[in-house]
Amino acid sequence: MHQKVQLNDLGSIEYGEAWKFQDNLLMHNADIKKKIANGNIAEDTTHHLLFCEHPPVYTLGKSGKEEHVLISKEELAKRNIAYYETNRGGDITFHGPGQIVGYPILDLEKFYRDIGRYLRSLEEVIILTLAEYGIKGERSKGETGVWIDSDNKMKARKICAMGVRCSRWITMHGFALNVNTNLDYFTMIVPCGIADKQVTSLQKELGKELDVAEVKRVLINQFQKVFDCQVV
Repeated sequence: MHQKVQLNDLGSIEYGEAWKFQDNLLMHNADIKKKIANGNIAEDTTHHLLFCEHPPVYTLGKSGKEEHVLISKEELAKRNIAYYETNRGGDITFHGPGQIVGYPILDLEKFYRDIGRYLRSLEEVIILTLAEYGIKGERSKGETGVWIDSDNKMKARKICAMGVRCSRWITMHGFALNVNTNLDYFTMIVPCGIADKQVTSLQKELGKELDVAEVKRVLINQFQKVFDCQVV
């Protein structure tokens, strides 16, 4: 039987608000799992897929280094760029307008208990989405996310960053797909802590601005295929 995943498009939302929103959903599911473990089976966990866009913000993951932000906190404030140290995996990345950020809040016990497989599945969603636009997305060995020309050091460029957290097998955080993103923001950081590779977007690769709502529809279709679920 297909798992049902509730879609909620939050629109443009400040990063801290979205983080709190995710955390509340995770904690609610975690509380339900505790009740189930104690014999109360009246409730069940709910899967969610959140879409949003953030005002300009740099976020640093648990394994990140603060020196990968190449400008001062004063300069960040002057440019009106927020900064957060988060509890997701990964290093430093940028979120901003023209980017689709996806936060799946899934109870992996209803899918599989395997974080590595979960990350590869998220990558597959992006790879299949890019294929709809004639772009060959690829994995890069030892690096989470989706790349183009990943084996060519001179040309390798990242189009989608990923970082997740999992508690009681419930996920949060997720992926950031550059659609019409202003890539200049990535020059002020060492993206994902990888100094020798570039960052790109659908707009840059295709030479035109894309309809973000259409890209979301493609993402939803591919998410349903990869996770064998129904997004409602």
